[in-house]
Amino acid sequence: MADASPPVTTIDPGTLAQTRDRPHEGAAFQARAKALWDGIVHDDAELALPFFFPVTAYRQVKAIPTPEVDWKHRLVAAYRRDIHKLHEKLGAGAAEARLVELDVAAERARWVDPGEEGNKLGYWRVFGSKLRYDTDRGPAAIDVSSLISWRGEWYVVHLSGFR
Repeated sequence: MADASPPVTTIDPGTLAQTRDRPHEGAAFQARAKALWDGIVHDDAELALPFFFPVTAYRQVKAIPTPEVDWKHRLVAAYRRDIHKLHEKLGAGAAEARLVELDVAAERARWVDPGEEGNKLGYWRVFGSKLRYDTDRGPAAIDVSSLISWRGEWYVVHLSGFR
């Protein structure tokens, strides 16, 4: 018997228009946080890219001549370095470390208006979230410098500081 399930289609959210929807922490957020964690644990930034702000959205947001170049050579390059450094910080026990949660400091979230931070579109931004995990030495956390929103979903734009 043939499978009657409809085909799965994936729409790049960055190709859609921005909204003012306040970000939430549903299933898609949890999956992206898990991808970030897997990238850190396995020292593989490719695994963590689903949680990074999409280049297609960045093109819409930034009021600079070549946003995709800035995205790739500054932001993603820093994200890759940060993931590698965080993997090193986990040390020999990286494979045994267990993700607990990405604790978003939602009370600190604010809407960033167009014209701020060199942007032509607005978005929600939050500083100071924590990636919480357990090790055989006890609970620990990794600071997540900045999350920004696209269409009501949080994405990392700066993992460990700003460059």
